[in-house]
Amino acid sequence: MSRLRVGGGDARGRRLKAPKGIRPTQGMVKAAMFNIVGPRIEGAHVLDLFAGSGAIGIEALSRGAAEVTFVDREPRGLAILRQNLDALELKDRAHVVRSHVVRWLESSPDAVRRAGLVFLDPPYEDVVLDRALAALDRTLTDATVVAEHSRRQTLPSLSRLQLDRQRRYGDTMVTVFRI
Repeated sequence: MSRLRVGGGDARGRRLKAPKGIRPTQGMVKAAMFNIVGPRIEGAHVLDLFAGSGAIGIEALSRGAAEVTFVDREPRGLAILRQNLDALELKDRAHVVRSHVVRWLESSPDAVRRAGLVFLDPPYEDVVLDRALAALDRTLTDATVVAEHSRRQTLPSLSRLQLDRQRRYGDTMVTVFRI
């Protein structure tokens, strides 16, 4: 089991557990993602999709998000996510969902519409990112979407989500969309 740290906010410097076999967001990339969204995090309803250990959503909570819904289908990662939330005493502002992300997006339109900020960190070069972005494109009303993906992956054309900016960090791309 590897270890990560919270980079900012109330829980800054606190350690997080991460299961083996899950690619956590690198500290530099995570810092860049939060610099991009800046003050929009304060008081936001956040979705952490493909949550894994929950490092991104926990970072959002630490930096002032009102609540985070964590969605992932892997029980091993969700168990560690729950341990991280317990250790940092953040359970009261977190909702953990075990589900396939695209199915959850399609079956939970009210929860999706409440989100002001959405983070996606799916397995690299997996078509599930395209399907998740398409579901968000159909449902979101006013939000910022931050997707972490391989630089080799071509993103789908979307109708409502508009590309705002992209940053490259080695093989990793951070793409920001806005309605």
